Amino acid sequence: MRPFDWDDLRYFLGVARSGTVSQAARRLGVDHATVIRRVDALERAMGVKLFERSPRGYYLTQGGERLLPSAELIQQEARKIGREQISSSRGVGGVVRISTLEGFGNFFLSSRLPKFAAEYPNLTIELLTLQQIVALSRREADLAISLQPPETGRFYREKLTDYWLFVYGSREYLEASPPIRKPADLRDHVFCGYIDDLVFLRGLDYLDEVGKGIRARLQSSSLHAQTEAARAGYGLCVLPAFIGSRTPGLVPVLKEEIRLQRSYWMVASADVAPSPRVQAVRRFIRAQAEAERGLFLGE
Repeated sequence: MRPFDWDDLRYFLGVARSGTVSQAARRLGVDHATVIRRVDALERAMGVKLFERSPRGYYLTQGGERLLPSAELIQQEARKIGREQISSSRGVGGVVRISTLEGFGNFFLSSRLPKFAAEYPNLTIELLTLQQIVALSRREADLAISLQPPETGRFYREKLTDYWLFVYGSREYLEASPPIRKPADLRDHVFCGYIDDLVFLRGLDYLDEVGKGIRARLQSSSLHAQTEAARAGYGLCVLPAFIGSRTPGLVPVLKEEIRLQRSYWMVASADVAPSPRVQAVRRFIRAQAEAERGLFLGE
């Protein structure tokens, strides 16, 4: 048996108790695909088939029946540890400065920070939403969310999630503009995007991937400004799925033909990564990204 992620047991128990993936997903607060992926990963790691799949639901195999009492015991102990951790978290204090791209910071993380504040009332968060890379080695930030982890140096690196980007436009703009039936049609349309000479990260330079020669007519260093301009009908905009799908009035264009993939990485200096205050933030961000995997992938 290979080592497995202990958190996969939570998904195993969810399916075992509910009998279906859809009910387990609702109870766990995640998407359908996440439950399937985590259960499949547990079976591969253990080398045992835990469920019989059928159109009516999931049923425990003998291997699943053997695992069930141990998994329930582990969950009970984990909850006990969690209660003790919440109690001890009241004593974790200080300041954690997070450097993050605007999309992740403004459109995803900031709305979830009240939950963190309730658990860690003595921790102060400083959220820097910048395009350029800050110097973790010079303590300009404690933690960074980036598209490109450092290749050298003493850093803690962890991949948070992949995410998809699509082309979006407002219904009003699309109705008033030439029809878009194929990628080549995009060259006849107005785009919103970043200022060409202020794109400091290669991963944000994606208009050429949409179509050779496409340039933004409206250029802004702010992703929020680009999004609002597209929503108001200025033109098309390339946006992460977790932004475009949650912005009222925007619809994807050629979703099956044009999709760009990027990844978010969590990085910290090896000197500060083990500190309780930084560990608390890392755990929280990791959990939030895992719970919303479907949102990042446009599912």
